[in-house]
Amino acid sequence: MLSYLSNTPWLYETLFTFGDTRVTIFLILAVLFVVIVAIRFSNAVKKHVLPSVYSRYELDRGMQATFNTLFQYVVVALAILIALSSLGFNLTSLTVFASVLGVGIGFGLQNIMSNFISGLIILFERPVKVGDRIIIDETIADVEEIKMRATIVRTRANERMIIPNSFFLEEKFINRSYADTKLRISVEVGVAYDSDVRLVKQLIEESIKELNEEIWHNILADPEPRVFFENFGESSLDFKVWFWIDQQADEREFRIPSDLRFKLFEKFNAHDIEIPFPQRDLHLIQQEKE
Repeated sequence: MLSYLSNTPWLYETLFTFGDTRVTIFLILAVLFVVIVAIRFSNAVKKHVLPSVYSRYELDRGMQATFNTLFQYVVVALAILIALSSLGFNLTSLTVFASVLGVGIGFGLQNIMSNFISGLIILFERPVKVGDRIIIDETIADVEEIKMRATIVRTRANERMIIPNSFFLEEKFINRSYADTKLRISVEVGVAYDSDVRLVKQLIEESIKELNEEIWHNILADPEPRVFFENFGESSLDFKVWFWIDQQADEREFRIPSDLRFKLFEKFNAHDIEIPFPQRDLHLIQQEKE
């Protein structure tokens, strides 16, 4: 292999000069090789070494993803610097490159660098992390991966949204997992005006308790469920139910309210409590003929 490289002078022909350094095909290939090795090394460490460290210190998914990303950035950056230095590249020439890059950022790379820097800020400040449940423009999604330029989230429909990292620093969004995983669920129900409102309240409370004991076991006792007589509607007496669940990355926030409505419908029917529909009384006034 070495004899072959020594007999291929075209590998060492100067393509261009960078400061005091001659850039050759061999230099480019060597740096690419080192980068590939560094990436493979970092991936192997992330897969086989770091998980035991994470389990020892009980780090959550978001913190693990942050350390994984930063570890790979550092390994690749160090590998590139070491490779360039070993191959005789004058590292002081990087100051010139930085100046050229600054001009490039000003004219065409501003968005790319903005998203990259935003990604680093996200990794350190963690306004959003892997595993978080967020809401963007009324779309509920779970954060799957935070990359250099963009963050990948998965929606309820199992679709992936690619969101520029700068969005999370410049725009408003809801992070349900940021400080507290408890989520309040609200269910509204209307009953006929001739209903016994105390009985209605009792049946709603019983339904929540039975639902939690028989099926879900996920409705929290603290804060306790609450039933409000909300309003006198046009066609119904309106009640609102609040209860809390410990939010997880599943469909409980939709399935529990659905099951509660099924149970309320059955209990109301068993106690002859009517769920009304909008209606109007029409009065006809007949004028006397002259």
